Amino acid sequence: MAPKPVKILAVDDVPDNLFILESILSDVDHYKLDCVSNGKAALNYVSQQMPDLILLDVMMPGMDGYEVTRRIRENKDLPYIPVLLVTAHDQSSLSEGLDSGADDFIRKPFDIDELMARVRSLLRLKHSLDEQAEMLKQRDDFVARLTHDLRTPLVAANRMLRLTLDGVFGKPPEEMEEAITGVISNNDNLLNMTNTLLQVYRHEAGQKKIVRSPLSAYNLSKDIVQELRPLAEEKGLSLEITSAEPVSENEDPYRTEGDIIELRRLITNLVGNAIKFTDTGSIVVRLSLRENNADEHESDGESGSPSNPQSDSQSDSQSHSQSHSRSSSQSKSTAGNVTKSKKTIDIAVEDSGMGIAPDVKEQIFAWFYQGDHMRAGSGLGLHLSKRIAEMHQGTLAVKSEVGKGSTFTLSLPRS
Repeated sequence: MAPKPVKILAVDDVPDNLFILESILSDVDHYKLDCVSNGKAALNYVSQQMPDLILLDVMMPGMDGYEVTRRIRENKDLPYIPVLLVTAHDQSSLSEGLDSGADDFIRKPFDIDELMARVRSLLRLKHSLDEQAEMLKQRDDFVARLTHDLRTPLVAANRMLRLTLDGVFGKPPEEMEEAITGVISNNDNLLNMTNTLLQVYRHEAGQKKIVRSPLSAYNLSKDIVQELRPLAEEKGLSLEITSAEPVSENEDPYRTEGDIIELRRLITNLVGNAIKFTDTGSIVVRLSLRENNADEHESDGESGSPSNPQSDSQSDSQSHSQSHSRSSSQSKSTAGNVTKSKKTIDIAVEDSGMGIAPDVKEQIFAWFYQGDHMRAGSGLGLHLSKRIAEMHQGTLAVKSEVGKGSTFTLSLPRS
């Protein structure tokens, strides 16, 4: 079986250097070499042709090799493309090249065997990462098909079971009614998990688009509190909402822009988790405004454990701020980015539940992370919530102390 053709791009402003590279690489039948003479032409080529490897001279007029490398790495629409820097400079310049995103380097004048060895090594790396990306894509596609196929029979089964409860097929005995009610409840839980998994896949695959419109964060939170209050009251818990700023029909300081469906999903998940993990006491949703410090940055609280290797390698996590409702002794994890807005809306969901251990708190936003207690869920809800916050240029932070409860704070830019 013939080797798959390999497309290599050589970038150098000296024609003789390009001729030498062409002479060397042309000896390999499945290598196809294209040459350009400047950085701008290289970027145009990469955006259209997607080479498997780039041999890039450092010193070129106009845009040098470092800048070309940086721009390639900053383009999130590009797949991974190995960059081999060709340089005649000292060690400090090599460090700069590697910091800009280059994968390897070779000094001029280079040895032919060394050049070929480095080319083969980077192509093996490219092949390995491409295979990994393809496996991840196949996995995600399988999960998407599976969740979609599971929804249909679950919805159909619940419809028939509810018709049975309504007596459409004759009044069932009381014991059977209890059994059917239990089956419906379990089906609903499985359906919710399936829907969440499908939403996570859409976010991870980049298929989820945010439909922005003006909305009131206070009114949205108030609606969710009213909807979930019966669940809290079933457990003997109080569920309230408070605002640090006066809110009226004519004046609402909590106006923002976002996808109301996705933000409803996020806040509902936070309040629902608070109810789930609180046995006694209260849950309070607190809204407040905060002056945003555009220069403030924090870590994302995931301790370097990526939830998705492909997506996390392409993103930088930043986070912010203090929540207004817990003491400064409580530790915090944060995920996302706050936009440079004059003021930020904080929506803090505070509970008096069991709290979160420090080692667990560093992992709770990870994909499929589950706690080791009996109430652990699918490990998808907080990961999805984090993604929704990020897509709104916001953050999702947690402060917690074991035995004293937790506060999850969603921060959104105020419009």
